[in-house]
Amino acid sequence: MVTEMTKYDFILMSGDADAFLAKLQEIGLVDITRSVKPVDEQSEKLSSRINIFRRALTVLKEVKPAEHPGKHQGRLASQVLEAVTEKDNLTAQLSQCRKDLEELLPWGRFSKDDMEKLKQCGLKLHFYKSKTVDPVWKEQYALNEIATVDGYTYFVVVSDTDDYEFPLKELPALERDSAAVEQEIATLEASIAEKDQLLSELKCYEVEIQASMDKTLSDLDLHLAGVSGEKAADDYLTVFEGFAPADKEAALCEMLDKENVYYVADKAVVDDNPPIKLKNNKFVSMFEMLTDMYGRPKYDEFDPTVFISIFFMLFFAFCMGDAGYGLVLILGSLALKKKLGKIAPLGITLGIATTIIGVLFHTFFSTDMLEWSWLPDVVKKCMVPKELFGFDGTMVLAILVGIVHICLAMIVKTYQSTKVKGFANSLGTWGWTLLIVGGIIVGGLALMGVIDNAVTKWVIIVLGGLSALGIFFLNDLHRNPLLNVGSGLWETYNTATGLLGDVLSYLRLYALGLAGAKLGEAFNAIGLQALGDGGVGWVWFILIVVVGHVLNVAMCILGAFVHPLRLNFLEFFKNSGYEGSGRKYNPLKTEN
Repeated sequence: MVTEMTKYDFILMSGDADAFLAKLQEIGLVDITRSVKPVDEQSEKLSSRINIFRRALTVLKEVKPAEHPGKHQGRLASQVLEAVTEKDNLTAQLSQCRKDLEELLPWGRFSKDDMEKLKQCGLKLHFYKSKTVDPVWKEQYALNEIATVDGYTYFVVVSDTDDYEFPLKELPALERDSAAVEQEIATLEASIAEKDQLLSELKCYEVEIQASMDKTLSDLDLHLAGVSGEKAADDYLTVFEGFAPADKEAALCEMLDKENVYYVADKAVVDDNPPIKLKNNKFVSMFEMLTDMYGRPKYDEFDPTVFISIFFMLFFAFCMGDAGYGLVLILGSLALKKKLGKIAPLGITLGIATTIIGVLFHTFFSTDMLEWSWLPDVVKKCMVPKELFGFDGTMVLAILVGIVHICLAMIVKTYQSTKVKGFANSLGTWGWTLLIVGGIIVGGLALMGVIDNAVTKWVIIVLGGLSALGIFFLNDLHRNPLLNVGSGLWETYNTATGLLGDVLSYLRLYALGLAGAKLGEAFNAIGLQALGDGGVGWVWFILIVVVGHVLNVAMCILGAFVHPLRLNFLEFFKNSGYEGSGRKYNPLKTEN
């Protein structure tokens, strides 16, 4: 849910502004309306320093620490970047030298001084390589074969005239021999080793660099807050606007009163564009990162995280659709808990959901659990049957879940529209919700035999009549009725075509699960073929099955993340009217 905010206007003497903002930063409650990008020379300077720290920390993550850190002072982050830049240059030179050596090795060892003496005597060396050497060339030219490597013959022709011609393209003259290049390679490798040692020593100062970056981030945040104030009374006064959670108002006002600060506190409204702080339970809060990928709600919008938490988890499990893969996801998240950080609990939760859905879909590492003779019939009866209404059971279930998802979105849209615009100005939205959601509910009850045909008929007539009034005549009470009819017809066309496409989009849940299952079955079949009569075949069987399913799990996770996210961001958000244009609550604080 969206946390209620209180708006504050602080009026200060300009000379007291910095000290007051520093006090707010210590408290860490007030979101001062400010820029998030550099706005002047000082903020540009601080931002540049932060980028240096961030790049240095990124480099050090891949470095192993030295046994002895050594003694390093000064700008440690700059030393890291200078070292890695020099190492990159040395590595590029080393790569070029190795290519040069590869080209020089066929020519063997030679003396540069002897080549220079030949040149002084009027003799010039010409270098060639060819797959074949014509015997006639040896009769016509002073030709000397040096070596044969990879099917090519390397040879030299000596000439004493300027009108020299040869039927092959001449190679560039050799400027140095392989011994000199080998020496240069050894020198470069030693220099790279020195840079690696320096980076390993600087790795031990990673915590200090992180602390410096945190301090600079706080300084930048404080500076941006300071320059955001509006000057008044010939610059003697500075006015700041800020927001804080309403449940912290009493404590914050008590602190402000002690500081003798003049301020005005009022309940935030939509026009104030207050920052958005989400308040959810532990389970739902794991999915807030997904909401932030699209955008936080506006102040008067609903928080979609609770819906994402349920349906993203469900859709992810549908796309994976394998109990074995769910167990792999749980174990992988537990094993990488420290590295994954906040994502680890989400991975475990998705793994549990995948395991449950996988059991319901009777799939375990792409094997059909219904064929397990030792599995009790009571458990098998709880699984989704292979066919429902003459179609594949999982496909029907995917469509039904999609219909529920869209119906829920329309209900949310109706509630939100009524809350913001009022009931009278939301009759068009009510009309569509009654027609579609009400029609689906009535149709479902009729199919299950809860209500008979006669009652169904009259309920449908009433729903249709009420819906038509809202859709075609009362969709805008302040507009010409004829315009309302035209608008209703256009919306009918868009809704009819759009809803069909939206519902069919949920078939991707079935398709992705089926693709993963079939690919897993293929690896199982190949593994069984390699197994044969056993023996060494077991090694190949285990290797093929393990590697195959690891690849399949990786691909399934990618699809199971992207497509459920799409269904929530497009189908649900479109039908619920969600915009997600709110800005995140970012209080002024020391730990940024």
